[in-house]
Amino acid sequence: MTHDAPLTLALAQIAPVWLDREATVAKAADWVRRASAEGARLVAFGEALAPGYPFWIEHTEGARFESPLQKQLFAHYAAQAVDLPRDDLAPVRAAAREGRIWVALGIIERARDRGHSLYCSLVLIDDAGEVRNVHRKLMPTHEERLAWSPGDGHGLRCFPVDGFTLGALNCWENWMPLARAALYAQGEDLHIATWPGSVRNTRDITRHMAREGRSYVASVSSLMRRADIPEHLPHAELLRAALPEICANGGSCVAGPDGEWIIEPCTDEERLLICELDPAHVRAERHNFDPFGHYSRPDVLELHVNRARQCGARFVDGDD
Repeated sequence: MTHDAPLTLALAQIAPVWLDREATVAKAADWVRRASAEGARLVAFGEALAPGYPFWIEHTEGARFESPLQKQLFAHYAAQAVDLPRDDLAPVRAAAREGRIWVALGIIERARDRGHSLYCSLVLIDDAGEVRNVHRKLMPTHEERLAWSPGDGHGLRCFPVDGFTLGALNCWENWMPLARAALYAQGEDLHIATWPGSVRNTRDITRHMAREGRSYVASVSSLMRRADIPEHLPHAELLRAALPEICANGGSCVAGPDGEWIIEPCTDEERLLICELDPAHVRAERHNFDPFGHYSRPDVLELHVNRARQCGARFVDGDD
């Protein structure tokens, strides 16, 4: 049986309450409710939204070794990171459950079994409010490596959402051909690409991925402006002096499986972008190219993916 009902997708292009986990999660939950009220079945947010992207690193000599400033800012960042077992995302989960809506949310995760190291993670919450997937970004980019640890393949998974197969990647790992292929191999036909913001990141790759995968691709970005630096943040005045007026200007957009715009990049405003996606459009575009179907040549090319969650130690205890 073919499910041909359209899916209503929402992109929540918002600014975080920067480096304030609790306030940002509450804000995200409110936008989940807004998306549900508009009839959306899936709402997506930008990369690292809760508690925010580490914009200070680039502008405050982030690579200076043993810098008291960098240590203090990282300590605050780690304290504000999301602890999933503590249920820090409870407000978002409740909003998803109440609205019967799926949520893709970028977070900074502190995993209890990995000390105070941080991961740029993409959390997928289903319409019952359950966390279905946590994908840790495979490779932080450039200065991100001064704050985030490399992730693993555990979260390279797709999930059925109504008539679609949903997958997602963080920021520049969308440029990784084999990461994309790992999702294509699972039948992905709706892809969420999360970004910290800025149209320069989304305007080219969104249409490229859509055309390559013959899939719907939604790039969702955040906003970040100097005015979004809270008064109570450590070194707030120093950060206001160092950061540009606009750190991230959005750029959220959606392309169809023919590579054409459904929603062109939107910049410079908090906004809920909504569109309907037709699964029949995917089938039509895969008539001549199906990336892991008739055009894949598995006799020549084969991908192996390690989806084991990486950890620092495994303990085997004998009988007392």
